[in-house]
Amino acid sequence: MDVRPLGATGFNVTRLGLGMAAIGRPGYITLGHAGDLSAGRDVEAMRQHAFGVLDAAWESGIRYFDAARSYGMAEEFLAGWIASRGLETHPFLVGSKWGYTYTANWQTQATQHEVKDHSLPTLNRQLSETQAHLGGWLRLYQIHSATLASGVLNRPDVLDRLAEIKQRSGLLIGLTLSGPDSWSVLVRASGIERDGKPLFDVVQATWNLLEPSLSALLFQARQSGMGIIIKEALANGRLTNRNNDPAFAGRRFTLEREAKRLNCTIDQLALAAVLDRPWADCVLSGAATVEQVRSNAGALRVTLDQQARDALATLAEPVEQYWATRSQLAWN
Repeated sequence: MDVRPLGATGFNVTRLGLGMAAIGRPGYITLGHAGDLSAGRDVEAMRQHAFGVLDAAWESGIRYFDAARSYGMAEEFLAGWIASRGLETHPFLVGSKWGYTYTANWQTQATQHEVKDHSLPTLNRQLSETQAHLGGWLRLYQIHSATLASGVLNRPDVLDRLAEIKQRSGLLIGLTLSGPDSWSVLVRASGIERDGKPLFDVVQATWNLLEPSLSALLFQARQSGMGIIIKEALANGRLTNRNNDPAFAGRRFTLEREAKRLNCTIDQLALAAVLDRPWADCVLSGAATVEQVRSNAGALRVTLDQQARDALATLAEPVEQYWATRSQLAWN
């Protein structure tokens, strides 16, 4: 798989990465996720399932793996897989995140699946937990879902601590974005400095055919040297053949028509559209099965033409509508 520089960080990254939100815990909001874990949802069954998905990702050439403290046992699964496969000396990148605590107690249905807290004590606690699991494999540490409401970018104690972590440990520091105010958070984050240098090395943002509103800002961020990682490229399954919502029928027809013309699947077409963006360093697959990993990897063989670009540009939804729909997706 092709690699490219992750912004100006000095690290290279594969064009596709694997996000572990759907394989580190039994419940997630991706459409049809309930059917992806047919082997069982107890910890050991999910560990072996995760190992299989990680194996398929490695075989496909993926060398960036993205976890978080709130992804159930994703960090433990990832660490166990690396050790069991003897990959310690192989080149790959691992990123994780702090800011959410997993609270679902390994249940698919829960009153609260995760609790958000961007305070300094949570940062310190979760950094220690992540380092205990991932040790020296960790390269990128990210604020999980930085928003205006959480106020994390206005907390000098947290920002100073992140700068200290960066300086002492050599970790890249990043943030992930979520919600309709993502643009303003990215603008704010881009201007934060410590010791005369930008604090944030990498931004992980949602960009897909339904929600492309950050295009110009992500281009600017990449031009300034930030590494760009794209999440939710398939809109939590809405840009796959699982989306049978009648309200989506017109958009699905466009996807199917262009996918047929380019001899690929819907998911490959949607991922190829993100890979087509010159500022996108790494695009995360959120695959929860071996078959999904292999299908997603096929996006690397899809080349968009102008006809496809023009057709796919018509799929965008109003920003508020996109995020309102996402907030209603059921944990399953």
